[in-house]
Amino acid sequence: RRLVWQAVSLLLAYPDEDRAARLALVARVLDELPPNLASPLADAVAGLEASSTQQAAEDYVQTFDLRRRRSLFLTYWTDGDTRNRGNSMLLFANTYRDCGVEPPSDELPDHLAVVLEFGATVDVAGGLALLEKHRVPLELLRCALEEMPSPYAGAVAAVLATVPEPDPAATRLEAQRLAEQGPPAESVGLSPYAVTIPVQDLTAPLRGHAGITTRAGEVR
Repeated sequence: RRLVWQAVSLLLAYPDEDRAARLALVARVLDELPPNLASPLADAVAGLEASSTQQAAEDYVQTFDLRRRRSLFLTYWTDGDTRNRGNSMLLFANTYRDCGVEPPSDELPDHLAVVLEFGATVDVAGGLALLEKHRVPLELLRCALEEMPSPYAGAVAAVLATVPEPDPAATRLEAQRLAEQGPPAESVGLSPYAVTIPVQDLTAPLRGHAGITTRAGEVR
């Protein structure tokens, strides 16, 4: 689980000059995973390797920044641009603080890559609780990415394979409701705030920190 989460957090980083190294790092650990987890990750790596860094950066923006139904911010799916979203993001920030890490200043705490790094490098149980609570948004994100299609779909599918689904029927109903109605639409200003979380090497999850970069900034 920790290996998959750290791998996907690297795949979801904004494509920059370190992109090739991140892809190589993920590819190097695929043999350590069972086929049901390695296969979708391998598809994601292969798809991302097929484009140049410049093209990958353009695709990243088109995929995640210009379509709300492919948002990487988990509370957007459930709260939209409403006052409730601020309170929902506090759940993420407080979970990080309870484990001794401070919310970052350069990324919102509900960004999927941040949540995955937290679960992989700081607290598995805390990360899993956040992902379980937002499993429906993850399912909708996977579906939207598959419809494109996008290589990132394999990355999200691998994450979902590590998150238990206690009540599949309830999940389907909630997913259908959210897909039909969409997030709440109240527009309010939200002050961006985010967490600083230690990021560790995929091959040594308990040793050695290595930062990743998302579109909005660096998670150290």
